[in-house]
Amino acid sequence: MEIGSLLSHHGRRRAAALALVCGDLRLTYAAFDARVACVAGALGQLGLVRGDRLATLLGNCPELLEVFWAAARLGVVVVPISPLLRPPAIATLLHDCGAALVITDAAHTAALDAAFVIPEASRHRQRVCIDGAPPGYADYHALVAAALPAQPVVLHGDDLYNIMYSSGTTGLPKGIAISHAARARYGALFAGIYRMTPESVVLHAGALVFNGAFLTLMPALYLGCTYVLLRRFDAAELVATARRERVTHIKLVPSQIVALLEHPEFAAEHLPDLQMIGSVGAPLMLEHKQALERRLPGRLYELYGLTEGFMTILEPRDLASKLSSVGAPPPFQQIRIVDEQRELVPPGTVGEIIGRSPLLMEGYYGRPDLTAAAVIDGWMYSGDLGYLDDDGFLYLVDRKKDLIISGGINIYPRDIEEILVQHPAVREAAVFGVPDAKWGETPTAAVVLHPYASISAEDLRSWINARVAAGFQKLSMLHLLDDLPRNAAGKTLKRELRERFGGR
Repeated sequence: MEIGSLLSHHGRRRAAALALVCGDLRLTYAAFDARVACVAGALGQLGLVRGDRLATLLGNCPELLEVFWAAARLGVVVVPISPLLRPPAIATLLHDCGAALVITDAAHTAALDAAFVIPEASRHRQRVCIDGAPPGYADYHALVAAALPAQPVVLHGDDLYNIMYSSGTTGLPKGIAISHAARARYGALFAGIYRMTPESVVLHAGALVFNGAFLTLMPALYLGCTYVLLRRFDAAELVATARRERVTHIKLVPSQIVALLEHPEFAAEHLPDLQMIGSVGAPLMLEHKQALERRLPGRLYELYGLTEGFMTILEPRDLASKLSSVGAPPPFQQIRIVDEQRELVPPGTVGEIIGRSPLLMEGYYGRPDLTAAAVIDGWMYSGDLGYLDDDGFLYLVDRKKDLIISGGINIYPRDIEEILVQHPAVREAAVFGVPDAKWGETPTAAVVLHPYASISAEDLRSWINARVAAGFQKLSMLHLLDDLPRNAAGKTLKRELRERFGGR
C-alpha cells in the first residue's frame, strides 16, 4: 500500500479530468502526471534516492504539490517546513531530519540563507529556488524542463512518505514520521467519511505544510477529484472561488471559519454546491458551530485528532444531539479515557485521551525515547483531556499543558473561552494561566474583537467575570490584541501568550 503510483494511475484512467486549479493554472490529470514525472526526474538527477529527505520552505503553490507527488514517486521523504519559522528554527529542523535538499522561493531565500549560516543546517545540503536562481541556488523550473520523466519506484507500505513537524504549541517540534500506507489509508477513509466521489471539487485555503491539508488532499487524489488551491486565505476570494468552481468540499481551521462567518455571501443560497465544511486544527467554539449551522446547515464535519494518527469526527447526522462534542472515532479506530495511572475511567469522567488507529505514525523521527513515552502498548497518549459519554462521543476539555491550577483547583481554559466568544464584540479568545504569588496561577485572557466592535478590556473583563460558573474562573487580566499568535496550522500559541504576559 503505497501512494507513489497513484497520480500516474489517474493520468491514465482519468486523463482528461481536471486535476488542479490554482489561480489561472488549470491542469488535467494527464498534464499533472506528466509534470510530476519530470519533477521526479529532476530530483533524481540531483542525486536523491529512495529514503533521502527533501525539505520544502514554501507557501501554498503548485510547485509544492508537484514536490509532494514527485517525492512519493521516488520514495523520497518530503519534509514540509513552515515558512513562518525563523532561521534558528529552520536550522534545527533541517539538522534534525537530515535533509539532502531544500526547495524554497525568492521570498524565503533570506531566511534559508540565515539558517545555513549555522553549520549543522548547511552540511551537505543543496538549495533550489522555484522562481529564479539566486547565488547558491539551482533554478527549479530549469531543472524540471531539462529532466527526463521518472517512473514510479517500487515501494512498500512501511516506507516513509513524509515527516511532519509538530506545531510546537507546547514545546520543541517533534518529527512525526508517516508512512505511505498511513497516507493511503487517509485517502480511503476520508473519501468515505466526507462522502466524496471522483466528481467532487475540493478547495484548500489552509497551509499545505500543515497535516490537516492531507485530510482532503489524500482522498481527492485517491478518487481523482478536482483540487482547488488558494495561495492564501482570504474570505472574499474563497467564497468567490467556491461559487465559480462549484466547490463541494472545503477544509478550514476555526479562525478561517470565524472570518467567513463575517462574509454575507458565506451562506447556503450563495454556495449551493457546497456539501462539506471540515473544521480541523483546534476546537470550534459552540457559538461558532451554531452560527455555521444557521448559515450552512448540515455541512459541518468537525475533526479532533493528532498528526500522530488517531481522531474523532462529528458528522452532520449527529450535530443536533451532540453539537458540543467533537464526535466519535471512525471505523477501525478506538478512543479511551484513562487516569494518571493509565486505568480506564467511566463515562463522564475527565481524563487523558488515548487512541489507536491504522493511521498511527511510525514514530518520532530519530527519537525512539519520545516514541516509547507516547505510544504504549499500541495506544497513543495525546496529552489532551476529555471525557466520553455513554454513546462513545468525545467531549474535549483542554490540553493537559494548558490546564490552570489555581489554589489547588483545576481550571479548564476552554470553559471560559466558550463564554467569552458569546459576547457580541468578541471574535476570538484565548485563556491561559500566569504566575500568581497567592494562588500559584491565575486565569488571563487575550481577546481579538470584531473590526466593528468597541469595548474596553476592563469592561469586557467585568462582563465575563459576572458570567463564569465559579469565582476561581474569574480573569485577573484581559488583553485586547489585533490577532492571536498562531502557527502554520492556525493553532493559537498559548505558550507565546504565557511568555508575553506572564513571564514564562
